[in-house]
Amino acid sequence: MPKTKKILFLTGSPNQTTQMHKIASELTGYDCYFSQVFDDALVVRLLLKTPLMDKIVLSDPFRRKAEEYLKQHNQKIDYKGENYGHKYDLVVMCSDVVFPKRFKNTKTIFVQEGMTDPFNSWSKIVKMLGLPGFMTLSTSLNGSMNLADVYCVASDGYKERFSKLGTDKNKIITTGMPNFDNMFSYVNNDFPLTNYVLVCTSDIRECYGIDYRKKFIKRCVDIAKGRQIIFKLHPNEVMERAVSEIKECAPADALIYTTGNSNHMVANCDVLITQYSTLTYVGLELGKEVHSFFDVEELKRLAPLQNGATSAKKIADVCKNYVEYTGDSRYFIENYQNPLFDTRIVRPTKTVSAVPL
Repeated sequence: MPKTKKILFLTGSPNQTTQMHKIASELTGYDCYFSQVFDDALVVRLLLKTPLMDKIVLSDPFRRKAEEYLKQHNQKIDYKGENYGHKYDLVVMCSDVVFPKRFKNTKTIFVQEGMTDPFNSWSKIVKMLGLPGFMTLSTSLNGSMNLADVYCVASDGYKERFSKLGTDKNKIITTGMPNFDNMFSYVNNDFPLTNYVLVCTSDIRECYGIDYRKKFIKRCVDIAKGRQIIFKLHPNEVMERAVSEIKECAPADALIYTTGNSNHMVANCDVLITQYSTLTYVGLELGKEVHSFFDVEELKRLAPLQNGATSAKKIADVCKNYVEYTGDSRYFIENYQNPLFDTRIVRPTKTVSAVPL
């Protein structure tokens, strides 16, 4: 009797964690486990002992939140792949800016989970010097490191973007993005308010970026022109500081939400104002007036594929076929997209591997 193949999913933020859970739920017949994303480099382990790293997904606060969710859904947790002693047949990654060396000879699939941060001067320096991608302290290089064997991305626009930034285009397949592939479903919701200006902030400062927050709030007030304003804060923010700034700079009747379904709030608004947020795509898809730190026309080109909430199933199908594939990883996508695809097709053989950091 053939052995049941084992797949390890690397989780991160709540969005990354729920996305991986959706994909794993489609993989009946496989033995699925979960681990918070990690890096086995000594320098990273040392940095994680400092409070400076508490706001990134490698940290214990994010790990605890992800594991709490997974336990609630009766999922098997194998942090760093060390609890059970398994040799995994496939690792599904939410990030390629962190790539544990222990997986260099394991089949790997990267899954895009949201909008990537701006590719700025520091990102260019990290890329040019060949430094680990996490050193940007942002998601600007996520999907662009060319380390995984296969890349599942949100749209053809992102496929083009990631290939321009360094990932081999022949590794990339457009599947859609599980948590952002059925945005019109958000219209039917129980959020009680409508016809307001919604401001969705970002955790720029918590990720050690510069955020002229008070200036931004005043700009939002100008855009609102007297209309009701609702502020929805990013869950990674220092809430006390953010709330205090809003109360200082916004009208007294402005509402502040630190929790709640952001997608439903976007669906009910007239105007959406964001900094760096994947929620911008929800506003654009639903025809809202959108203001963003990003170029809105560029975002329209990058917008995630809307496929009726089938992205998780599509990615699971890629996982099934790749974990069974016996050929050279370089030819997988070429064969996979062929209607006569057969996992038993064998091209010139070579050990399937990802490139270590």
